[in-house]
Amino acid sequence: MNLNNITSLVSEPSTSKNILTSDVELTGTLKFETELIFDGKLEGEIISEGTLILGKNAVVKGEVRTKSVTIHGTVNGNVTVQERCELKSNAELLGDLKAMRIIIEEGATFIGHSEVTPTKTASFTRSSASSQVNENAA
Repeated sequence: MNLNNITSLVSEPSTSKNILTSDVELTGTLKFETELIFDGKLEGEIISEGTLILGKNAVVKGEVRTKSVTIHGTVNGNVTVQERCELKSNAELLGDLKAMRIIIEEGATFIGHSEVTPTKTASFTRSSASSQVNENAA
């Protein structure tokens, strides 16, 4: 286990870092308060008002609903964040994405619908299947 690789994902120091490394496998709901670096496997959902960083080894099968998220690994499910979602070059997101700001680096894979809500925060409520982004040709 090399914590240097995982903790290097955090750009600014914080007094409260929670780290779950690549040898962690969870099923169910993962909740946290402030900041979490997750590099393991999860089948279920992640819910928080805090900041989530998914490491390169992270595999999440389920919903992610947080204040902000940086994804280096894989998410197979919908992502809803109140502020910012960043997909790094190794990231893979197979699901819908709703955020105030979306940053997608070259090399990232994103298959799904996106909704950018710059004037209001994205809500944590589960959206119905009928609410999709409609794109009209100009």
